[in-house]
Amino acid sequence: MNKPSSSKVSVPGLRHVALASALCCAGLAQAQTDSSVTLYGLADVGITSVSGLKAGTVTQVASGIMEGSRWGIKGTEDLGGGYKAIFTLESRVELDTGANSSTPISGGQLADRYSDATLLGLPPVFAAPPAPTMQGVLDQLVPKLAGQIYGVNIGSYGNRMFDRQAFVGLITPVGAVLAGRMYTPAFETNAMFDIMETQSGLSAGQLVSFPAILEIRQSNAIAYRIAKDGMAGSLYYALGDRGETTNNDSRMLAFNASYKANGFAVGLGHNASKNEAGQDALKSTVLGASMTTGPHKVSGMAIRITEDNPANMGDIGAAVLGATGSSALAGLIQGAYTEALKQDGRLYHLGYRYTTGPHTVSVAYNTFNDKRPADTDVSSYGAAYTYALSKRTDLNAVLVRFDNGDRGQTAPGGNGYLGGVTASAGTDSTGLALGIRHRF
Repeated sequence: MNKPSSSKVSVPGLRHVALASALCCAGLAQAQTDSSVTLYGLADVGITSVSGLKAGTVTQVASGIMEGSRWGIKGTEDLGGGYKAIFTLESRVELDTGANSSTPISGGQLADRYSDATLLGLPPVFAAPPAPTMQGVLDQLVPKLAGQIYGVNIGSYGNRMFDRQAFVGLITPVGAVLAGRMYTPAFETNAMFDIMETQSGLSAGQLVSFPAILEIRQSNAIAYRIAKDGMAGSLYYALGDRGETTNNDSRMLAFNASYKANGFAVGLGHNASKNEAGQDALKSTVLGASMTTGPHKVSGMAIRITEDNPANMGDIGAAVLGATGSSALAGLIQGAYTEALKQDGRLYHLGYRYTTGPHTVSVAYNTFNDKRPADTDVSSYGAAYTYALSKRTDLNAVLVRFDNGDRGQTAPGGNGYLGGVTASAGTDSTGLALGIRHRF
């Protein structure tokens, strides 16, 4: 993976150093002769064109073609004896708007299976006629629900300033202990064996963006990590995004393990979540392997996803109650979405990458086998090309095709944004993106 290069600010011999003048806020860092603070980031923006949407083919400027744009501050202090203190604060930024959140290209639309009263199993009317039809109620509610639950860093628990990462840790001779908001172990394994390293609309995770097939990050988390002689692993426990509130039993217990040697790598990652009621929720297991020989790399991955008790369904009920004032209707619609958002599926990925000089070409094939009655199978395939202008700056082009099954309805997005859904179930979609990425 191409790591963003950083502009390091070393502070030996200084009492304080001003960090946030470039960030429109004030802050001072205590100087130590054996410590450093780094301001770093990545700016990725381009033009994307996506077909098959309700609005037809939509062309727009988008942030995060290959990777989500971000800025961050990280620091380290050498404590001696093999011990180091570290911290990271990392915030997303949308270069097209300057915000720290984004919504799908398809806007305030949900897939037919989440917006059609019949497909949700709801009755034609609520209460006796001449009460409004259930579909009429949904037509008013779906844009509000989509705005609350479908996007990047949005909703009641979104808009975090440091949404990407926020943690502090201690590195010791026998591993590292970290605490805060961090990437989950299963996602790290996914990123390791996705030939795109989660970059662009060609990455495997783009196939199932709602409901998500695995949690990317968790707040209120504690992690132990160790790496030695090609072996690496982590244990992870999180109290959930809303662990600070009362009557919330959401949790995540997760782990990963990997081995690398002589160009070969294999790894396993597993996330197991509980919802706010303490019931077993999303479980994601990732198994992957890759082989690198000279300029060639081949990678394969399989992900198993199950979710019998979707989390945060109370948020949907609360949105309905706020819009209609009817607790009975809120309970009915919340129950319908609880059934609709259950998951049982398998995602498979196969990719190849070739690098020569400044040129990198990647091709990938991804397919999702949905084992639910909804049967929303979808596959994607395409190619991505990167031309490195320097170590920090590159130009990128991505062409990806999404083939939806009869009930599938997914549209391609990018690393930093969601494509959303196509005009109707079974409609296919093609995404073309051209962008520039700069690391600092």
